[in-house]
Amino acid sequence: MNAHRPLTRVVVLGRDADLWLCVNAVSRALGPAGVHVVAIELPTRLKPSDVSASLPPLEAFHAKLEIQESSLIRATGGSFSFGQNIVAASGGPAFGRTPNFFHAWGTYGAPIDGSAFFPCWLRATRYGSNISLQNFCLTAVAAQNGRMLLPDEATSAFGRTDYGYHMQTMAYVGYLKSIAATLGGKIYEAQNVSVDREDNGSIAALIIDGSLRVEGQLFVDATGEDAILMGQSLGVPWDYWRQYLGVDRVLSARAPAFTSTPPFAEIRATHDGWTALHPNQVATGVIHAYSSGLLSDEAALESATAASGVKLADVSCHSVNPCVRSRVWEGNCVAVGRSACSLDPIHDVDLHALQLGVVHLLSLFPVTEQFTAERAEYNRIMRSYYERIRDFQCAFYALSSFDGEFWQQARDRAVPQPLSHKIATFRARGDIAPMEDETFSPESWQAIFTGLGVMPESWPPAIDRISPHRVKEEFCRTLEFIKGKVLEQPTHAGYLDSICRSSTA
Repeated sequence: MNAHRPLTRVVVLGRDADLWLCVNAVSRALGPAGVHVVAIELPTRLKPSDVSASLPPLEAFHAKLEIQESSLIRATGGSFSFGQNIVAASGGPAFGRTPNFFHAWGTYGAPIDGSAFFPCWLRATRYGSNISLQNFCLTAVAAQNGRMLLPDEATSAFGRTDYGYHMQTMAYVGYLKSIAATLGGKIYEAQNVSVDREDNGSIAALIIDGSLRVEGQLFVDATGEDAILMGQSLGVPWDYWRQYLGVDRVLSARAPAFTSTPPFAEIRATHDGWTALHPNQVATGVIHAYSSGLLSDEAALESATAASGVKLADVSCHSVNPCVRSRVWEGNCVAVGRSACSLDPIHDVDLHALQLGVVHLLSLFPVTEQFTAERAEYNRIMRSYYERIRDFQCAFYALSSFDGEFWQQARDRAVPQPLSHKIATFRARGDIAPMEDETFSPESWQAIFTGLGVMPESWPPAIDRISPHRVKEEFCRTLEFIKGKVLEQPTHAGYLDSICRSSTA
């Protein structure tokens, strides 16, 4: 490779969302700067039951790609999601120390006399208040009342009102591919791809179906768990996280759509694992996460059916093995999505992990073929991001209070040191220890910790200067504001209907 030659040709090999989100982002961001993108599409692995559930940052990412939300919702049969309702499945165990709770995408409460809301709530709870944390969150209250939340000046002043999406994955991928076709890059469809390596080990070209040679300067592996470039060709190993996470099997299925689409996902804990429902306008995506050492696939189907309360269709099962690639940029190849990291299914983080990889590739995109520094920094920062996501997932299992052997084994597993520190700091005084490269906000950590029954022993002493009367006054004002704002909103189902009836693309 020529260290001084401008880097102008990127080849992306992959399939499904990993491929098309990457191609669209690189083309949109760097095409005007003279970077040419070649997409090589492998056969899809998608199933009719697949639903893409996203975290809130995807909305801003879509905006950068000039994706119109209304058009996206219509094309994918999608819906909005304000968070996750975490409950014990019907007939299942008691939740333990705490009731069911809602993990919302948004702000909880508003500062009181310049002090953070959470320690004020914590002190009030210690002295007898029984108002749950989620009651102070606009998005949580809107979701549980089946309402949309359209931000205005007042809600923006109150705090964040974030949302994600639930989209039919096949339709979402088709929508992304149709956008890629308008951006001017070459698109090839391939059944098989082989790799031509240079003497120094870098990738020189990809050979499509034994004949067409496609050369590039930088190659992106978006082939998912196959990792055709990063794993099979370059041999970069995985670092496994099995000591922390016990789910090794996931059942995917499709259930009928709800009569009125709920604006949230629901995680229903059972004795032998958990079942997640991701509702959209077309159907309800269902996954059941479990341990193969405790449950057969047949028994998992019975458990998922019981937890869902309906007959399931398009059922399939697959293995999961949480891990991260020891290096996600090797030579002139970058791995994104599942080629780089395989995560536990809890909290719907797959699309987010893909987005992080693509965004940071763009931020560190090299000017020339000499990219040693960019490669080292990308490997450092992506490892850090993936580990912080892992820690948030581990917290759900390590702090669970559900009954059953699955949950007992989950609690008995090792806890990553950064998470142990975070838990200890929170237990001591309610603080969320700040760490670089966090995906989840301090409010999300607070919601998960308290929802799972972890209550701090104290709070910052400065909070005690605020009188109980003043706190009560602000609590009442906030609750009235939230109630009024939620009642102003259209129903989620009605808002979706208005989008689908609209002729505006």
